[in-house]
Amino acid sequence: MTELQSSALAKERERLKELVSSCIKTGKIVLSSGAETDFYFDGRTVSLSPEGSVLIARLALEELARRGIDGVGGPTSGADPMVSSLGVLAFQQGIDLKLFYVRKDVKSHGMCKRVEGPPLASGDRVFLVDDTLTTGGSLVRALEALREDTKVEVVGALVVVDREEGGRERLEREGLEVVTLFKRSDFSI
Repeated sequence: MTELQSSALAKERERLKELVSSCIKTGKIVLSSGAETDFYFDGRTVSLSPEGSVLIARLALEELARRGIDGVGGPTSGADPMVSSLGVLAFQQGIDLKLFYVRKDVKSHGMCKRVEGPPLASGDRVFLVDDTLTTGGSLVRALEALREDTKVEVVGALVVVDREEGGRERLEREGLEVVTLFKRSDFSI
């Protein structure tokens, strides 16, 4: 990577940090796990905005391309906008990247699949993505689905914000490398 490219990525990271900061909520908020928190990152506010979507994809694709990843996907719905924007950017840059989504449950109609997307090949090295990492529950469920339904090698997970509440450690115990664009401690809250 050239110095100019590195400088451009640094500026994009700073801009994404501004966008992420603008959608962090504090106060009593109940998470999907039922736990209460005083720090909430409303990830889709960023990942579903045109600018946020592109910035996340650029920074994430840089991380993934260095690792020689064959595919990327994650739990629906947090990963959906990230996977889509990563796919568009990868195509534009001539990077061959397989995309997939992992449903919570097997679809009850059509092809009745839990892992959606073009077929993944045995031995494909894939990364999971999600907007937020708290306990790692949704990523572990996606990991289990991939282990049960495919023959891919899940090598890591990339998240926009790690809330630093044990998710990283849980994923690492599962043998995954964890890449975070930001951590809770990156923000003055």
